Amino acid sequence: MADVVAFPEGGYRFIKAVFQYSAGVAAEPGFRIERVRLDPPLPLAEGFEAAAAWLKAVGRPLHALCACELRSPAPFTEAEFTAFNRLYVGTLEHWDIVRSNVNPIARTNVCPLFDPPAVPSLYAFSFTVPSSGHERGSFVIAGGGEAPEGRANYRDHIVRLGDTSKEGMREKVRYVVREMESRLSALAFSWHDVLATQAFTVHDIGQLYIDEIARRGAAPNGLTWHACRPPIVDLEYEMDARAPFREHVMGIGHAAQQPG
Repeated sequence: MADVVAFPEGGYRFIKAVFQYSAGVAAEPGFRIERVRLDPPLPLAEGFEAAAAWLKAVGRPLHALCACELRSPAPFTEAEFTAFNRLYVGTLEHWDIVRSNVNPIARTNVCPLFDPPAVPSLYAFSFTVPSSGHERGSFVIAGGGEAPEGRANYRDHIVRLGDTSKEGMREKVRYVVREMESRLSALAFSWHDVLATQAFTVHDIGQLYIDEIARRGAAPNGLTWHACRPPIVDLEYEMDARAPFREHVMGIGHAAQQPG
């Protein structure tokens, strides 16, 4: 049974997971979630500064931040991943969002196959704003790969470790789709509520999209397939899902939609 915890300062609830991220967030009554994509992504420290400036501009506290989407240069070893996560979480601790290693922020962190960033970067973030309370529920499901969270390591628990055959990938996709369903259910949603389903892999999932994703109803508005690797060596497939109330683009160095 997933542990869902309210974060009243932010206006959302979250699925408690591991110290580096929660498994998903949903707006509490009286709030909605909005998403901002950075164009282009910014190195992590600069990205956090941009997110803080956006929140200030729309009159929201730092606690309103509820999800981050990252892009990294290449998959980490498990030791590198732990070190990176400590650095990432440090900012959220400074912002008084992460307390006693409990992190309410959902996260996706993947590694582009083409034109990767030179350093880990912020690609997008989501936050809450007050609402009338009569809108559809809004949420962000964190990225998840084909291994359970919270174990001593990933490698010993990866589904079909090293197997990128069609059947190996089928089992990986099935595992991740089921995990996404579990997270949706914990927040009282289903695939019918999803507005955007994303897959991250460098392997061919063409027919698997039909068999294991579309047929299961896991992409009610289609699938966005990114040529990206999951953030840890030996993971091959990741997904996330979301249904924000509104999406924005923050243009860096050129005209773009502004807060409001």
